[in-house]
Amino acid sequence: MNRSGVARLIPIILIVVIVIVAIAALVGLGRAIFGGGSSAPNVHDTNEAALLNTDGDRSVSMTVRGPIVADEDFRTYKVEVSPSQRSITQFQGYQKNTIDHKTFANNTPAYEQFVYALDKANLVKGTPFTDDKDDTRGVCATGKLYEFDIYYNDSDVVHLWTSTCSGSRGSLNASVSQLSNLFIQQIPNGTDIQSIVSL
Repeated sequence: MNRSGVARLIPIILIVVIVIVAIAALVGLGRAIFGGGSSAPNVHDTNEAALLNTDGDRSVSMTVRGPIVADEDFRTYKVEVSPSQRSITQFQGYQKNTIDHKTFANNTPAYEQFVYALDKANLVKGTPFTDDKDDTRGVCATGKLYEFDIYYNDSDVVHLWTSTCSGSRGSLNASVSQLSNLFIQQIPNGTDIQSIVSL
């Protein structure tokens, strides 16, 4: 091949290399913008990992608040489960004066079965709200408010809620009756206790 033929091939090779580099750059930019191929964990995966962790410093709870009525008539109850214990507490009034509290021992295998059941019931399927959207004060004044929490060292790491009012669906995206039953079944005679709580 003579020198003029080589001289003609060099610009073509350069153009092909530039086109390949440009395509690679566009693909990289598209992945960065749209998250394709991203290995960063999403909110659901992070919340699920928090739920399924069975270390001793973990726990989960369900709090049920009744209608917003006179302070003397206002009732709330909370079921909390950890790898070492289960408890149910009934409160009166907005300052949460304890009117009854029962605690039972627990163990890690039992806790593991429980949190896996909560996961299969889609407890963490919803996306937690932030700021004002997560403020449950005054929500569903005539019905019940259900709050579900996942704790690490007594700090709330996941908070999801819903209510019986159609206009206040909240951040929970699961069957509240299924989740509620799972929590109540963790307490011996829990159904009887639940029926005593006047909400």
